[in-house]
Amino acid sequence: MRTFPLTVSSPDGNVFSGDVISVALRGAAGDLMVMAGHIPFITSVKPCDVFVTLSDGEERIGHTDGGILSVSNEGTTILSGSFIWNE
Repeated sequence: MRTFPLTVSSPDGNVFSGDVISVALRGAAGDLMVMAGHIPFITSVKPCDVFVTLSDGEERIGHTDGGILSVSNEGTTILSGSFIWNE
């Protein structure tokens, strides 16, 4: 599957930076999933679990208290006030 670069940042710095297959979370208009080739857009993110499928197929789940999701041709960024990976 095609991958794209994802960066997850909080005030403490980058929480994650790497290539992923998909990222799913709750945006302002409801649940959404970003995959490679998605059209560029920006939306607010509600407090939610964030499901990230890594390039090797492994799924990681984290939690955000909300923030901003930016999708561009160069990559996808989640800017969050707080982001914690579930262990």
